[in-house]
Formats: sequence, structure tokens, C-alpha cells
Amino acid sequence: MIIASNILIECCVTEKANALVSDLNKYTFKVNPNVNRIQVAQAIEKTFKIKVLSVNIMNKEGKLKSNRNKSGKKGRKSWVKKAIVTIQKDKKIELL
Repeated sequence: MIIASNILIECCVTEKANALVSDLNKYTFKVNPNVNRIQVAQAIEKTFKIKVLSVNIMNKEGKLKSNRNKSGKKGRKSWVKKAIVTIQKDKKIELL
């Protein structure tokens, strides 16, 4: 079993994520790439003491970057796994 603090890496604070929070009560987190939606839901419930309705997961591919030192060589930024968590309408998660 993975510890909850190892599952949730950080909360995403972007304009799109803030719009999801205010309109649909959905929170976005960067998560460990080796976890599934059930483990994410259990970690949210354990960390914030709140009931999770659903979890959507997406894998964001890393961008290609050129290496200035070696001509012609391309590098890649790391992939990121994100989880969008829906909670009950009347509940809130205090992130900041």
C-alpha cells in the first residue's frame, strides 16, 4: 500500500483548474504515475476527510525540447499524471 503523502504530489493552481473549482467543484492534483483512481480517491478522503464522488485521470505527455549543447539532439520533459477529483457540492477543500 502506498502512503497518501506519496500519492498526491501537488495541487494544480491554474486558471482552468480554478474555473473547475468554482463551477463544478472539481479539484486538480498532480499524482504519482504509478497509482490508479481508487488509490487517488482513498488518499483524498484520508488527507482532507471529505467524500469523493469521482476521479478522472489523465497522462500529460512531456514536451520535446532541444539541447543547445548538442546540435540535433532532442530531449523530453517528464510526463505528468493528473487527477481531477469531484467532491460533494456543499464541501470545500482548503488548499491555500
